[in-house]
Amino acid sequence: MTIIRQTSLFGIQELYKMEPTQRYDSIISEIDVDRIFHEVNKKSRRGAPVELNYAAMIISSFIRIVERIPTIKDLVKRLNDDFVFKLNCGFLVSDETPSEAAYSRLLTKLSDSSVLEEEQKKVVLQAIVEGFISDNTVAIDATHFEARDQAPPKEDKPKTEPKKRGRKPKEEREQWLLEQAEIEANLPLYEKKIEAQLDVPLTDLRAEVPQAPKWGIKKNSEGKNVFWYGYKGHLAVGTSSQYILQSLFSSGSLNDGKAAIPLLKGVKELALSSLRYQTMDAGYDYEPIYEQVHRMGNQSIIAYNKKNEREPIGFDKYFAPTCFREHSYRYDSFDANYETLKFTRPKECSSCPLANEGICQKVYKVKITQDLRRYTAPARGSKAWRTIFKRRTAVERVNAYLKEFFQLNNVRYRTGKRAKVHFDMITLIYNASKLAADRMNARLNQHKTA
Repeated sequence: MTIIRQTSLFGIQELYKMEPTQRYDSIISEIDVDRIFHEVNKKSRRGAPVELNYAAMIISSFIRIVERIPTIKDLVKRLNDDFVFKLNCGFLVSDETPSEAAYSRLLTKLSDSSVLEEEQKKVVLQAIVEGFISDNTVAIDATHFEARDQAPPKEDKPKTEPKKRGRKPKEEREQWLLEQAEIEANLPLYEKKIEAQLDVPLTDLRAEVPQAPKWGIKKNSEGKNVFWYGYKGHLAVGTSSQYILQSLFSSGSLNDGKAAIPLLKGVKELALSSLRYQTMDAGYDYEPIYEQVHRMGNQSIIAYNKKNEREPIGFDKYFAPTCFREHSYRYDSFDANYETLKFTRPKECSSCPLANEGICQKVYKVKITQDLRRYTAPARGSKAWRTIFKRRTAVERVNAYLKEFFQLNNVRYRTGKRAKVHFDMITLIYNASKLAADRMNARLNQHKTA
């Protein structure tokens, strides 16, 4: 058995160097296959008898991801050609190899069930119980992947009548406002403003996520727009453990910020006592997201998006107060009881001729509830804030790892429901692999201590 050297993301690579039988057993043993089998197994005695080994089909579907087998057709061929591989997948000598159609029916049953999401949560909770997840920071981000089908031609939008210039009369404006409010109230949940999600239960938020393939747009590292037709995977990742604590599958057109509150509410349900910070990039800079993080008792470490806003007078670009000569006060500490940031005099005060004139305050205090978006703990621009924000790269590493090693970029299904099964399987296998590697590390450390 290959020695697992450390409990890091790369421990999974060491796991994959093991013999196939040991590797499959280590990963699949973390998943309750019996529960998934019960969900997809035939419930009625009526109709044609079931002759397929559904348990082995489920295991082989997971192993397809582990072994990076691109298609179901290739999986069936491998089962037919490699007798040892077939046995490793749990099939008996007497079992016939399932057809592609049989696997298609299995995926249909899984797409009509939430069993994969429930298994994902069980694996995460087990890792928390065993002490492998004790993060104080969660990083949230989205990644895109293309659909199998070619994108449909873009439809020409109907031309609208040009808007009348000038201010509407009072009665006409009131009527227009009522019409707009009615239109907003009748919109689907994810087409409304983000604040509409704050008081919606998590089950409803997950049930209404749009899943059909759509056109998406995102800026790349060079600041250029990238277009694709397909889906998005939204992840909430523990920055030190690098487990996927929550995941969400959506259409490619869904704004990243509209997936944040469902992810945050899912993280809250885990009741992770060590958690203190939620970190995200500027695409999540919306007031309702800060409000949700505050309701969780955590702090938001989110990059600020100016959105054509002017800098307030008497404050610097990080919203720290400035003195009479416009030097920034220094962040000192945060009082959690009163939710107050404390700033002290700028270092330039030591040589300032106005220092003893009583013009500038020695200490400046600001409650973060005054503006949750601008005032965070630790304060924006401080060394502590930058240190925590750098942890956000953990979710980017996990996204890249899922694409490179777990076939996230290889969606072979035409509908959003089946593509979601593919996504759920990938995140479940990733977490199961992490848990298997962490358990091996724990056993190895016990042997060394003994």
